Amino acid sequence: MREASPRFSNLALGLLLSLAALPAVAIEEWPQFRGPLGTGQSFASPLPIAPSESTGVRWKTAIHGKAWSSPVISGPRIWLTTASEDGAELSLLVVHRESGEILRDEVVYRVQNPQFCHKFNSYASPTPVISGGKVYVTFGSPYTACFDEETGAKLWERTDFVCNHYRGAGSSPVVWGDLLFMNFDGSDFQYVVALDRHTGKNVWRTERSVDFKDINAEGKITGEGDFRKAFATPIITDWQGSPLLISSGAKCHYAYEPSTGKELWRFEERAQHSASSRPLVWDHKVFFQSGFKGQILAIKLGGTGVLEETQLAWRLKKAVPSKPSMLLSDGALFMVDDSGIASCVDASTGEVLWTERVGGNFSASPLLADGRIYACNEEGKVTTFASDKTGFHLLGEGTFESGFMASPAAVGSALYLRSKTHLYRLESQR
Repeated sequence: MREASPRFSNLALGLLLSLAALPAVAIEEWPQFRGPLGTGQSFASPLPIAPSESTGVRWKTAIHGKAWSSPVISGPRIWLTTASEDGAELSLLVVHRESGEILRDEVVYRVQNPQFCHKFNSYASPTPVISGGKVYVTFGSPYTACFDEETGAKLWERTDFVCNHYRGAGSSPVVWGDLLFMNFDGSDFQYVVALDRHTGKNVWRTERSVDFKDINAEGKITGEGDFRKAFATPIITDWQGSPLLISSGAKCHYAYEPSTGKELWRFEERAQHSASSRPLVWDHKVFFQSGFKGQILAIKLGGTGVLEETQLAWRLKKAVPSKPSMLLSDGALFMVDDSGIASCVDASTGEVLWTERVGGNFSASPLLADGRIYACNEEGKVTTFASDKTGFHLLGEGTFESGFMASPAAVGSALYLRSKTHLYRLESQR
């Protein structure tokens, strides 16, 4: 694996400077997992209706290693992480947004004894986050670091978090004000931590209040790893003028006071485990996908302590994805489950408005942009359909040479897709 200097090359710097006069639309950002709002929605337009390996490709850049993290974009740069398949080398890459040239490709950390990672996951699944001129990357417990967005200089790093991710890390970091939040839900420890994003030092750490141990008839602990494990990324929302940090753990969903880490409420769902999706908030409700078997919990905001079933607005178990996150548009939830069934659900009532099989297997979260939903499957097909709650309307399909595990991004008038082997920039054909 090539290990490059952390400084940008002279050619790269020249290319960056040449972009200084770009119009405002070209410097829109995709700064975190699932975009500016963390909801999978983009205001990019126009975008290709049916992108494919042979249609609309502005550039295509090979990315080494195995990684399911999504690209994040700010100004002229695309940042992404990758790792060797054995987890021994953790790398940071920067790609030029206009040309697709790799500006930086650096092994930022070497792991002497990597944890086990399930073959379905990768050692670089958490997506970076960009905020205030800094880029924050994490690979879970082995390595977390902050880099200057302009110079690429490393500002701080942490290698002291203890967590057995059991099947690999998945939760992405989140920035709010001067704090950087991360979930650690492993088979040994389960906690949420807030770091000073300028220094990397702990501001608070809160242990999950419920330790899920399943005890069999002989009194032995069973399912200890999976039933304690979670992969979900938290969100920040507001309730009656106060911020809430909404965070899914193993078999339980929590709300914390983001400045202190105080637990404000929790909703236990012991029938499910291994939550992987990012929650959504709308109309005084939080929508959680509860985990491995697929279920939506619509929880009414305003409760405190341990929430009872009365705090649940509705529950849905049919065709709910366990890995891909949902979309929210026009009072409806749109989703594609792991086995390729697309559906639309009334967000107020939980009524299923329509379902349609689009085919394939899905891990990447869909994207809502330009009035369309883009769903990328593990076999390399991109299905585009209308964000219309009155019925399913297929708009286009395209295939790529490799499958998709990372969620897409869209900025300006370009769609960015990371397959298992390449990063693409796709545009409408003029």
